[in-house]
Amino acid sequence: MKIKAAVLEEIGRPGPYAQTQPLTIGELELEGPREGEVLVEIAAAGLCHSDLSVINGDRPRQVPMVLGHESAGVVLEVGAGVTRFAPGDHVVSVFVPSCGHCGPCRAGRPALCEPGAAANGAGQMIGGGTRLSRDGQPVHHMTGVSCFATHATISQNSLIRIDKAVPLDIAALMGCAVLTGAGAVFNTGDVRPGGTTAVVGLGGVGLAAVMAARVAGSEKIVAVDRVAAKLEVARTLGATHVIDSSDGDALDRLRELTGGGVDAALDFTGNVNALRFAYDATRRGGTTITAGLPNPSAMLSIPAVGLTAEERTLKGSYLGSGVPSRDILKFLALFDQGRMPVDKLMTHKISLNEINEGFDRLHEGTAIRQVITFG
Repeated sequence: MKIKAAVLEEIGRPGPYAQTQPLTIGELELEGPREGEVLVEIAAAGLCHSDLSVINGDRPRQVPMVLGHESAGVVLEVGAGVTRFAPGDHVVSVFVPSCGHCGPCRAGRPALCEPGAAANGAGQMIGGGTRLSRDGQPVHHMTGVSCFATHATISQNSLIRIDKAVPLDIAALMGCAVLTGAGAVFNTGDVRPGGTTAVVGLGGVGLAAVMAARVAGSEKIVAVDRVAAKLEVARTLGATHVIDSSDGDALDRLRELTGGGVDAALDFTGNVNALRFAYDATRRGGTTITAGLPNPSAMLSIPAVGLTAEERTLKGSYLGSGVPSRDILKFLALFDQGRMPVDKLMTHKISLNEINEGFDRLHEGTAIRQVITFG
């Protein structure tokens, strides 16, 4: 079938993107679902820094590619062997397809699925190859989702069925921003009732973590960013203190507020300097968690002795270290109860034709979560 999609033509074009147009809007051919796959009509798709990091070259990928990995939509058709979905179901996409059979999947860690990682790295579907083409030439997939498009063919292992009463623009945010940010709090570890938590980087993912830290019972939640407007949003979502990271005494202030450092510091920036700030903001015996995705060439330097002498823990968190089929429904329940007001993350609704301008706002820090809505 013919679809409309935003295609990344070249990596590393300079901004402003509204002028250089790294993403072009055009018509592609989409193959229908093969065995184990589902055809989804995309209703809403979020713009994420992970997409921006492909556009600017921090995470090189194959081009041409249809970006987008955070979405919700409606099932139109299912392929052979699909038993979990039927036409008309509402679904959320997940950016790691899990095979269910490799070592990590068997261990209950689908975020680390080995065939899924290989497929994502190749810009292909977990079932092999691509389902997108233009003028007879293949167009690559982003994380097997490629939701900056009117329709997508997606593995059933990358989809979670949700209640049809959930607004699809809210549901879209569950697949990355909330799953990653709240998951890092609840799953990756050491955010405990009565403890102290720092959240470094207040995009959609970081602000989801602020909400989750409040639900988890943190006594002090210190939100850290250099954008004043984001710090104010963090206050409304549960931060007890905010710190401008551009201030020269930011680290000293945080340590003073928390009696020497926090029990858990979470970094969502993709910036090595910010990750080092989060590590230095963690108290002796504490845990530093990062869900950021720096350029592969970026290296982190820390005093090795502190891992032993101070019993420090440094952990990565991918896909919120979670099980999407469990966690997305849990986070939707928290939203429904009013305990995680995910709607407050959504600062802009845009059309597909406005996508380059949207990435300018994301780069400039003037937006939190922008959602493309398809009529």
